[in-house]
Amino acid sequence: MTDRPDSTAEHGGASDYTIAVLGGGSFGTALADISATNGHRVKLWMRDAEQVRSINDDHVNARYLPEFNIHPSVTADTDLAAVVSDADIVFIAIPSKSFREVVKKTGGLLSGKIVISTTKGIESVTFDLMSQILHEELDDARIGVLSGPNLAREIVAKALTATVIASEDEDLCQMVQSVLHCDYFRVYSNTDVYGVELAGALKNIYAIVSGMGAALGMGENTKSMLITRSLAEMSRFAVTLGANPMTFLGLAGVGDLVATCTSDLSRNFRVGYALGEGFSLEEAESRLGQVAEGVNTLKQVKQKADELGVYMPLVDGLYSIIFEGNGIDALVKGMMLREQKTDVEFMSR
Repeated sequence: MTDRPDSTAEHGGASDYTIAVLGGGSFGTALADISATNGHRVKLWMRDAEQVRSINDDHVNARYLPEFNIHPSVTADTDLAAVVSDADIVFIAIPSKSFREVVKKTGGLLSGKIVISTTKGIESVTFDLMSQILHEELDDARIGVLSGPNLAREIVAKALTATVIASEDEDLCQMVQSVLHCDYFRVYSNTDVYGVELAGALKNIYAIVSGMGAALGMGENTKSMLITRSLAEMSRFAVTLGANPMTFLGLAGVGDLVATCTSDLSRNFRVGYALGEGFSLEEAESRLGQVAEGVNTLKQVKQKADELGVYMPLVDGLYSIIFEGNGIDALVKGMMLREQKTDVEFMSR
């Protein structure tokens, strides 16, 4: 287990807040740790009673981050109402398939609060992003999205990291910045909520592609090509849906894409790597032991891209491998044979 030296939080005179974090995974735990280190009161909601005991008694998330100590002032509970009732800010770090269910269970307790989604996924059937679910299910909440190249294990190790808080509510952005900003975690703002959130969901698909390529021993030229064409493809799709293309040049776009496409700390990269080694999807997900949002996102994006007529050869190729049983070599071959010839899209003329 790693004991980390104390760091001086850069509050800038910010008030102390009561923070609720919903979700006992690695990123939710990392946000709880940062907030507590910055002097705020932090309550962490988890479904599993043994995880709660581990946080409260041992100050460790034994399931996801067993080698790191979590700030001792973080308290955990399985009682959702007890965690959110007096919170000023609620961070939701729940897998997309359970996101709406958990939000509904809060009843009216989130009314008037700042509620921030950190989930990088798309809801099945509805194609709703998490912020859209929050708008549909909550009354009077102030809603934002947190996204970026945020590998949780590096964050709790206090490696220099940056993220983006996206909202049209400027005061909300400043408040979240004051809560999370410290000497190793930088928080930038963006008003393009849809673009930031969509970028965070889409990059998971391409992390799977990159993981597969890494398992097959692809060279540096191929890695570079895959990442840059992934960026072109995801931004093409997002702009069709109304996102700002410039968002994809920032932390939530190219920043998150590079991190998840090059690191074996990325869950989606690891699933792709296992697929590249010849394991089935079920075996790959079982080996991971956590939710890899990219598989669900792939289904949703493939369907939507077909509906809209958006050209996405990497999505088509990965879908054909995972869900139609085609060989992995079809992925790059399909891209090389069918890819459009324009290098950079959305350039001013």
